[in-house]
Formats: sequence, C-alpha cells, structure tokens
Amino acid sequence: MIRCVIVDDKPLAIDILSDYVDKLPFLELIFSSTNPLLALNLIMEGKADLVFLDIQMPQLNGLQFMKIVQGKCKVILTTAYAEYALEGFEHDAIDYLLKPISFERFYKAVQKAMHYFNVLDVKPQIVVEAHSAKEVDFIFVKNEYKLTKVNIADILYIEGMQNYVAIHTKKEKIISLQNIKKTEEQLPRSQFARVHKSYLVALNKIDNIERSRIYIENHVIPLGDFYREAFYKMIDPTS
Repeated sequence: MIRCVIVDDKPLAIDILSDYVDKLPFLELIFSSTNPLLALNLIMEGKADLVFLDIQMPQLNGLQFMKIVQGKCKVILTTAYAEYALEGFEHDAIDYLLKPISFERFYKAVQKAMHYFNVLDVKPQIVVEAHSAKEVDFIFVKNEYKLTKVNIADILYIEGMQNYVAIHTKKEKIISLQNIKKTEEQLPRSQFARVHKSYLVALNKIDNIERSRIYIENHVIPLGDFYREAFYKMIDPTS
C-alpha cells in the first residue's frame, strides 16, 4: 500500500484527486490539505510515500516544497502551468500532471510510482484465502462510541460514504465510523467483492447481474468499469 498525500490550494482539485486515489486499492490517502506547511510536517516525519503536489500555492510553492523535502517522499506534480515541468523533473518528480487531470493520465503517473515502490501493476482482484485459513463469522465495527458486532452472514452489501460506511443487512442499516477500505480488510476475501469505489457486495446475496447493475433483493448496486473484469472473473473464472 502506497501512503499518499494531496496538497493543493484549490479544494475542488483535492476532491478530484481524492476520488481518483480511492479508485485504486493500492493507494491509501492519509492526508490532504490546502496548506502545504501542514503536509510538510507529516512528510518530514516519514509518514507518507507519495505526494500529489500543486506548484502554484501562496504560502509555499511546490518547487520550494520539494527542495525542503529533499527526497523524503516521491512527488507527482499537479499544475495548470506547463512551463514548470523541466524544473520539476530536475527535482526528481515522478511525473508532471497538467490540469484538468483525467483519470487515465492520473493512472499512468501512478504506474510510474508503482514501479518505483515495486508494487505490482494489477487490476483489482479477489484473493481467495487458503483452505487452511480460518474464516471469521463476524466482525466488529466502530459505531459512535462503541464497537458493534455484525454477523457476516447477515450482510447484503456495504456502501462507502467518505469517512464512514453503511452496512446493509436484511434487518437494519448499521452506520460505522470507518472508511470502506478498512471495512474491506475485515471481511473474508472469498465472500465479498469490491464492485465500485463506494460498494462492496456479499457474493452469495446477489440475485441478478444486468449490464452495470447488481441486484440484491430490492437493492440496485452499480458495477464500476474499473472493477468489472475482476468481478466477473471471480464469479465465473472461465469468463
């Protein structure tokens, strides 16, 4: 897992990049800010591997930021100004993304970072646990000021909502104060599939699949393009 930081003085730019990061299971967004000084402290403490860094910022521009960091983390520069590209690469930037940034271009830049960190370039895939591994029957999730027990057999699907999730069961909807990546890590990998940046589904609860929709009882869950291939290979290995 590559620990990421996003620094940009435009909140909308942060939102776009955060959405892109969330689509890739090997990236983990640990911090984002419009204030480069806050991010600088975190990076100097060695808590981040990769920073998506804007160049034009009022307090400290991206090139000054890189000079201070001195290689303590890798950098992908993001800017609307092409003229800074050469200087950025002189400071060992992995890549240089011109705004507006498409997901395709973002992914190509991340591939370069993955090569540096020796992370395999793979589509999301389901790893079936070894037969000797013990499958759990329940999980505990954060719910307000307590931990709530959830029986895995009761889960229909899980919906991610920024920093919390809604766990849908036949009887109730449980709101948990943790993100969807953390919840996915708790679940048996052979029983659940990530089908969208915001959805996990219980495979044995699926009734029908139609184009880009998954039907579970009276619920309709979207099937994202990025997750489609791995999902179909899981439910039909011969496909």
